[in-house]
Amino acid sequence: MLLRAVGLTKHFFGNPVLQDVDLELRAGEVHGLVGENGAGKSTLMKILAGVHQPDGGTVEIDGRPVRFSHPVQAQQSGVSTVFQEFNLLPDRSIAENVYLGREPRDRGVVDTARMHRDTAELLEELGVTGLRTTRSVRSLSVAEQQVVEIAKAVSYDARIISMDEPTAALADHEVTLLYAIIARLKARGVAILYVSHRLKEIFDLCDTITVLKDGRLVDTRPAGDLDDATLVRLMVGRSISSFFPDPLPGTRVGEERLRLRGAGNGYVDGIDLTLRAGEIVGLAGLQGSGRTELVEAVFGVNPFTRGELLLDGRPVRIRSPRQAVRHRIALVTEDRKGKGLSLQQTILDNALGVVRAVLPGRTSAARRQMPGVLSSLAVSARSLDQEVQFLSGGNQQKVVLARWLSIEPQVVLMDEPTRGIDVGAKHAVYELMRGLSAQGVAILMVSSELPEVIGMSDRILVMKDGRLAGELPGGSTEEDVLQVATGAVVQERSA
Repeated sequence: MLLRAVGLTKHFFGNPVLQDVDLELRAGEVHGLVGENGAGKSTLMKILAGVHQPDGGTVEIDGRPVRFSHPVQAQQSGVSTVFQEFNLLPDRSIAENVYLGREPRDRGVVDTARMHRDTAELLEELGVTGLRTTRSVRSLSVAEQQVVEIAKAVSYDARIISMDEPTAALADHEVTLLYAIIARLKARGVAILYVSHRLKEIFDLCDTITVLKDGRLVDTRPAGDLDDATLVRLMVGRSISSFFPDPLPGTRVGEERLRLRGAGNGYVDGIDLTLRAGEIVGLAGLQGSGRTELVEAVFGVNPFTRGELLLDGRPVRIRSPRQAVRHRIALVTEDRKGKGLSLQQTILDNALGVVRAVLPGRTSAARRQMPGVLSSLAVSARSLDQEVQFLSGGNQQKVVLARWLSIEPQVVLMDEPTRGIDVGAKHAVYELMRGLSAQGVAILMVSSELPEVIGMSDRILVMKDGRLAGELPGGSTEEDVLQVATGAVVQERSA
């Protein structure tokens, strides 16, 4: 047994956030930690990392009691954490970030050559090639920055590494690299505590799974003893008979809301599609196929430069997001923190942000309706004056949805609407989508999760190389979608 935690308890402002939680990590084991937002996962990780000190309970490493009052103490004991928000200096090199504050020295002078040599050896141990240690962090992709964080953790001779949502912002091919790195760490006898909302990753990678709910330990089991349905039931405390809710009674596909004819710009070309009232259309495709670029073109972020866009049968020219909003088009962006929210503003100010800026005449009505809207979305917060930065990811996403509901949209474009949120919050988003379609709203949903596309879509459009490669009916298989996305099957399609 490498690490044993017994009875860990933590309170914030008198409120219990972790209560009597036990955890055991073994060398060479990937241990999954799952639960809804607010279950206590982050608090547990931060206690092990020395960021927080427990109010009760004990932690042992190799059978010896430890108590960390600072992250440096945890690192010196072989415990490192790769947080979801990276802690890197963008204008420093990879090597300078890996050894920041503990640079190797020769006669009191930083030994730059040794620092770069040691960093290159770390990257080689992780199976990473082609990454120059002299490159600045600012020039790196998100996946490459994550590799730097992992290399930094390993450089402390870490025997225990916690990873918090490590694939949240990664493309599919980048996830494959992370899987390979984890396999190498595991083979070296490193214990990995792996936190993710993506159940596929949990089952792909983890040997053991611990479930938390409301700050308490629900269960710890070998991964082989669990399946998706059982794990979801443990996490949310209730059975979800169908993870993807059926259309609401009375929902019907109606008149045409949006049509594109030969639409294109510098990113997509020859796009013909139709969205109808009450319809949820999934937009699938491999990373880089043009899915996000298509919805951003419809919304006027990078407007179409050719072809035709019709709303309710009438040709319109949308040259900016402001014009799109005036035409009752909403875009739920995949980057809620960077593009969807003002984190330092309150829940109410965020929820009213779009209507205030573009449709000020509706502001008073939207303000009166907003408490009810937020309540219907089950946003969990102390008050509407709470800053959005202090909400969980799932609640932040609900605030994003609330701000778009305020414009009473007729067309809703959703780009990865459930990325980085827990299963309970995902189900709430799906129920909202069903409610909107029952009201006659047309929804175009981009998602990298094929079960989500298949489970929620009336039709599935598949993109490849900036073009629509095919159309499939709802209920198609993942294999059907991938065959079109990869070009293994070529389809003729019409709008």
